[in-house]
Amino acid sequence: MQRIKDFLYSSADLKRTVADTLSGDILEAANRIKSCLDKGGKLILMGNGGSAADCQHIAAELVGRFKKERRAMPAIALTVDTSSLTALGNDYGFDTIFERQLEAHCRENDAVVGISTSGNSENVVRALKKANALGAETIGLVGNDGGKIKEVANLSIIVPSNDTARIQEVHITIGHIICELIEEDL
Repeated sequence: MQRIKDFLYSSADLKRTVADTLSGDILEAANRIKSCLDKGGKLILMGNGGSAADCQHIAAELVGRFKKERRAMPAIALTVDTSSLTALGNDYGFDTIFERQLEAHCRENDAVVGISTSGNSENVVRALKKANALGAETIGLVGNDGGKIKEVANLSIIVPSNDTARIQEVHITIGHIICELIEEDL
């Protein structure tokens, strides 16, 4: 029983730290994404493993609804097209699976979010570089020390932890907060 409480307290403590230190960055990310959407752009998300699931989750909240009825917002997760992912991985290598999709789908007024608990996922790093070259707004949602992504993204939200599970718990909380902020402004 105490072990379970310790897991929950650890998660809560990290969220308190994020609330005290990253609230401004979270608001800035929401404002940048909202600005892109207002200009006719879309939100594009990418990540691996649990971060891939977070991408799908956040995109679904915007295309559907988060808390209130409103128009659908354009958001896509680059992690859902298994035919493209496997073809690109096979033909070009796993490091290119998001970069190549961005080449096809990303435009100047889009916001691109790369999620990586380490901040060093090579396929996300390469894709964020491509998004920058295409003129998109880039945001990194990362952990640890921010890794390579903090050097590539226009804005990085760095969750100060090296515990993958706790970072992922905070990432989805941040995703929900961003969705709510965007939805409130409609």
